[in-house]
Amino acid sequence: MNDDAARMVEVGGKDVTDRVAVAACVLEADASTIERLVEGTPKGDPIEAARIAGLMAVKRTPDLLPFCHPVAITGAEVVVHPDPGTGRITVTVTVRATDRTGVEMEAMTGAAVAALSLYDVAKALQRSARIADLHLVEKRGGAGGDFRAP
Repeated sequence: MNDDAARMVEVGGKDVTDRVAVAACVLEADASTIERLVEGTPKGDPIEAARIAGLMAVKRTPDLLPFCHPVAITGAEVVVHPDPGTGRITVTVTVRATDRTGVEMEAMTGAAVAALSLYDVAKALQRSARIADLHLVEKRGGAGGDFRAP
């Protein structure tokens, strides 16, 4: 086999442990755009759609990212917090699993897709709306130890 060939890391020898990851992302737009998203649009409730999109993305992460293992997710939560005064909607995704590998990528994928769902509606109101600051907030469990973003 070519040493540069793509392959999944072997995790069979790792212990099954409880794991948690939290990721966040932000949609930035004018205050009026954020207000319209909160009010709802002819398409429906963009905030609820973003929550559902984030949950769907968490579950489908291994289908999207070639190095991610399917993980035994035990729970996931997508919180969408609009703040029209700052022109921001913050998406925070928490994923829990009991498995041999972590759920950081599931949390980050969920946050990114939830923000994309919001942008999908916002683009009709403001093309310059943007998605920013996708990052891992914290992770717990596993041999790598705990992490909390500064």
